[in-house]
Amino acid sequence: MEINETSLGGELLSKRAIRVLLVDDQPIIAEAIRRMLESEPDISFYYCQNPLNAMAMASEVSPTVILQDLVMPDVDGLTLVKYFRANQATKNMPLVVLSSKEDSATKYKAFENGANDYMVKLPDKLEVLARIRYHSNAYNVYCERNVAMENLQKSQQHLKQELEQAEQYVESLLPKKLNNDVIATDWVFKSSTELGGDCFGYEWIDTENFCIFLLDVCGHGVGAALLSVSVMNVLRSQSLAGVDFKRPSQVLSALNNAFEMEKQNNMYFTLWYGVYNIKTRKLSFSSGGHPPAILIDSDGVSANELTTRGMIIGGMPDMNFSEAEINVNPLSRLYVFSDGVYEIQRTDTKSMMCFDDFKAELISPSVCNKSKLQCMLDFSARVQNSSQFEDDYSMCEIIFK
Repeated sequence: MEINETSLGGELLSKRAIRVLLVDDQPIIAEAIRRMLESEPDISFYYCQNPLNAMAMASEVSPTVILQDLVMPDVDGLTLVKYFRANQATKNMPLVVLSSKEDSATKYKAFENGANDYMVKLPDKLEVLARIRYHSNAYNVYCERNVAMENLQKSQQHLKQELEQAEQYVESLLPKKLNNDVIATDWVFKSSTELGGDCFGYEWIDTENFCIFLLDVCGHGVGAALLSVSVMNVLRSQSLAGVDFKRPSQVLSALNNAFEMEKQNNMYFTLWYGVYNIKTRKLSFSSGGHPPAILIDSDGVSANELTTRGMIIGGMPDMNFSEAEINVNPLSRLYVFSDGVYEIQRTDTKSMMCFDDFKAELISPSVCNKSKLQCMLDFSARVQNSSQFEDDYSMCEIIFK
């Protein structure tokens, strides 16, 4: 009976469908295997009599297992095994050699060239089915894993692009650096690997009062960045009704009520907010859950930690925040930053760097030819032996002339 090179079983739509491709020049072998498989509804059978057509047919039907004879006209069976393994479309498909030879040398050569299994033809039906199902199921799982991995990579790439766009947007909102008769500013911002919730800014409230703020939203990702930008826009536009933005305690109290964490997807933020009056040379400030700012006097040695130790912003409604005030000498330098600049893991001791270590480095004279903020960024990177940070790295320098 003649058997054509066509599918001898209906194609199933099952996710785990089994497709068997037999490459053998003997139709009688094909008929025998067809009969073994005909009672299995999840198995589709394809037959290729001419080994010269085997590669093309395998690419067309995408078998989950290939059964291949070793002794065929025109093409040596072992050579065909190597071709299957060299072809991108078939290199990972399970390949079971069918041979009339039982000797170890032939088996060795078959496995050496890339065969997954070896059967002396023709074995019992149960053995054929067991081997076909074993190799096909493993291959289907392999393919599904690859699809899942590819989808995950696409999703991660899409998320990365979104994070990069969000980072660019946040950076576009950061203030321009100033250098005039009364104020000089500098800042450094390095987004974390997952984009954190840091934002900062400074601007003139009126002709005499200059405000400085830095906030840090809990968590990472686009959600944290969006909340951070929302708060920054409120501060920049001074759009809190009834609030005197020259009074830091009023600003923090109003923000605490306007951004209750229950209404912000359970996100809160920390904030340092200060106002410098150029006539009185006084700096008033208030902080909520935020690291102290550091004011270094003109002598370069004396340093004050500026904090009022208030609660996090958004944690509890109707909280009262205190404020404090300090005189600012000419050429004093104010540093405001988030905890991401010092809460980093040391690679040498596996411990976390502490605030005091960072403060000591900040006060010490710079030994590099870069700006003070760039030297501090390099210092933190050296501590963790990496230029990538787990949290946003945000730091502002204000020089009062």
